[in-house]
Amino acid sequence: MNPADLQLGLPSPRELTGFRIWDSYFTPSHAHPGPNGGDRLMTDIERSLPAIRKGRFEKLCLFPHVGIGTTSDAAFEKTARAKPNLVLRPFKRWPKLLLGMIQLNPNDVRASLDALNRWLRDGPMLGVYFPGGGPGSLTCTHKNFEPLIKRIAELKGVIMQHTWNKTGGKHGPGESTPAELATVAARFPEQRFICAHAGGEWQRGLRAVRATPNILVETSGFDATAGFIEMAVRELGPRRIVFGSHLPSRSLGTELAKVTAAQIPATAKKRILGQNYRTLLGLNN
Repeated sequence: MNPADLQLGLPSPRELTGFRIWDSYFTPSHAHPGPNGGDRLMTDIERSLPAIRKGRFEKLCLFPHVGIGTTSDAAFEKTARAKPNLVLRPFKRWPKLLLGMIQLNPNDVRASLDALNRWLRDGPMLGVYFPGGGPGSLTCTHKNFEPLIKRIAELKGVIMQHTWNKTGGKHGPGESTPAELATVAARFPEQRFICAHAGGEWQRGLRAVRATPNILVETSGFDATAGFIEMAVRELGPRRIVFGSHLPSRSLGTELAKVTAAQIPATAKKRILGQNYRTLLGLNN
């Protein structure tokens, strides 16, 4: 047998295919696509393909930088603004595989509103990602988020908000917690939010968003721990959880096993691994 064909503890290829996996959190070259505008990103996607194929993923969502100050590289930011085809390069290379949500910079509301019109209103992006670090980060309760969320809601986009609870408190001024996201989401009940990483410390995170039905939680970013998915299903229901792999910086087996090895019905696994995300995006075909 070819070593590449070994499943290494994963479910069988047939079972994985049956799950119809859509990955909501694909992070190749997440902080910067490369000094020339994308070669590092393309290389990172290429090296992720064996894991993507082994997991039988149908779609993955990545979060491109679009030149509005989400990196600290002024030259790249200028290039991305002037050459939008650089942003589209991976989507043109893998059109049947990749989905996109642009990284927004709430520190620059005007540029972010312009980017929403360019990339969501006019396509092809499906939503936005608010980072938890770097020059584009800002705590999600800040007043700058209000006009951005209103416009995203008008465009029917999805918001992925990075969240993390840290022992000892926040390590940076731009970080957000699930509790803060719940405060914001309660003010915009028609807008759908995804709480990335369930806040890291998932027990606190799940409880923080439990009473806010327009928040779904995403599963990646922390080591697999027994009971996470079971508690998420118990507290939120199986329709409010979406799978994320965090490839290529996280292990395929670690992230998939959070769901596939959970003690929940097979129908719930199928929802979490793809159906919920397709429904959220309006692509449930």
